[in-house]
Amino acid sequence: MNNDPHGKDQHEAGAKLDAGKPRPGLVFSGFQRALMEVTKVGTKGAAKYTEYGFLEVPNGAQRYTDAMLRHWLQECAGEEYDPELEELHAAAVAWNALARLEMMLKDKEKTKVTPSIWEQEIQPESGINPRVKPRNV
Repeated sequence: MNNDPHGKDQHEAGAKLDAGKPRPGLVFSGFQRALMEVTKVGTKGAAKYTEYGFLEVPNGAQRYTDAMLRHWLQECAGEEYDPELEELHAAAVAWNALARLEMMLKDKEKTKVTPSIWEQEIQPESGINPRVKPRNV
């Protein structure tokens, strides 16, 4: 159960049960310059390709990992700006890291298997464990 960070009862005026919840404002306020640079990279990518098209790239996590590393290597070699993109390599690294993470999370959601009704119901009297597939004999 969530609590009010100031100890207020949930029915008390001014209570907000958000203790322990993520605080996205910390990211947006703390990284406003960096996020603006990443936004520029994303905007240029959407203009070059399609809006949100990156979400459909086959093998996206691997390909965005490679792109992220290419930008990082260029930055390590002393090239601050990508000459084609005309943006900071560091911003492209961050954008590709976000795209990679999004792909990884998307793939993880796809692999989650929702148990069927049969698998959810444990039937000990039948002697059948629904999580064990029968072997062909």
